[in-house]
Amino acid sequence: MSRYNTVEQAPPIEVFEINKACLADPAPKKANLSIGVYRTEGGAPWLLPCVKKTEVAMSQDDGLNHEYLPVLGFEPFCKAAVSLLLGDVSTSPPVAEGRAFGVQSLSGTGALRVAAEFLARILKYTTFYVSNPTWENHRLVFFNAGFKQCNEYRYWNEQKRGIDFEGLIEDLKAAPANSVIILHACAHNPTGCDPTREQWKAIADVVQDKKLFPLFDSAYQGFATGNPENDAWAVRYFANERNIELICCQSFAKNFGLYNERVGNITFVVSDPSIIPQTKSQLTLVVRGMYSNPPNHGAKVVCSVLNDAALRENWMDCIKTMSQRILDMRVGLRERLERLNTPGDWSHITTQIGMFSYTGLNRAQVEYLISQHHIYLLKSGRINMCGLNPSNLDYVAAAFNDAVRNIKITANKL
Repeated sequence: MSRYNTVEQAPPIEVFEINKACLADPAPKKANLSIGVYRTEGGAPWLLPCVKKTEVAMSQDDGLNHEYLPVLGFEPFCKAAVSLLLGDVSTSPPVAEGRAFGVQSLSGTGALRVAAEFLARILKYTTFYVSNPTWENHRLVFFNAGFKQCNEYRYWNEQKRGIDFEGLIEDLKAAPANSVIILHACAHNPTGCDPTREQWKAIADVVQDKKLFPLFDSAYQGFATGNPENDAWAVRYFANERNIELICCQSFAKNFGLYNERVGNITFVVSDPSIIPQTKSQLTLVVRGMYSNPPNHGAKVVCSVLNDAALRENWMDCIKTMSQRILDMRVGLRERLERLNTPGDWSHITTQIGMFSYTGLNRAQVEYLISQHHIYLLKSGRINMCGLNPSNLDYVAAAFNDAVRNIKITANKL
């Protein structure tokens, strides 16, 4: 009798299971619209030129080694990440006044995990709020970190296929003080719908009035508008204009194409710089008990690119290239669906932004697309626009048209 006999089978992680199924599908014509990674027009991963150039230079640098980093990470990288998010000393009061600092993390998920454990164990917060819908991993990360209660705030309006802003504000106003509110900094996952600047200002009003704690998840800086400065507007407004204490969890997986290097940063903005030393001391213990210290390679790459004018300019061009390709695919898919007179209004495909589109397809239609057309997407109807390319747009649009016309079960009932 094995000691492990009591171990129960855990549920699969949907996005990875769907990706695995697509890879195993022998069908000659198929499309993978599931996993959130950038793909070129040829359907291939893209090693950004600025990243490749930096890695070549690093390979020839005799001064590089594999010594441990400090527990809280490579400080030049952390400073560069904070500056990318908040601005520099000339534009960001928290940076200029020494009220902001960064902690290197294992990409965005690792940032969320460290931040959540700090909030739960050190600040004793117990309740967190997520948008409905949100990235599916938020709940798992926060519960595993010690949070006790998860509530939702309304976000998606199925009828208008946009933000339910009135419901969002109403739910935040009802949240108890010291609730942690997870906000998507830009390119909301999965809906692709972001608040307007005026709406962000109203959200900040409620956060301040109700004494809520904002935690921003910034996984797509640059992917929303093609400009990292614009995509940081919400966080900068909270931190720079409203002087709101916050945490922002940053990932460099998408915008640098460094998915398996696990490059992330946690930006902390505080009102009093004198509390930073003890805050860092507690974060040091959180990290020490979790993974001890972070990896070096990806952080050095990002730091080198952000701190070199020519490399940074090339990176900005790469961001524009990626975001423009996504926009082109949005336009292409919508045009084809409308040309086919596919029932319904498909304008939301081009009004949504970022990597993902919340199509409005129901679960029965999703299952039909997978089984009959070998088009793989999440059961929520979310698709990764980067899975589309000029060679499969017509096929995908025709399949969507077929599913919408022939599978009419409504609103994700299955």
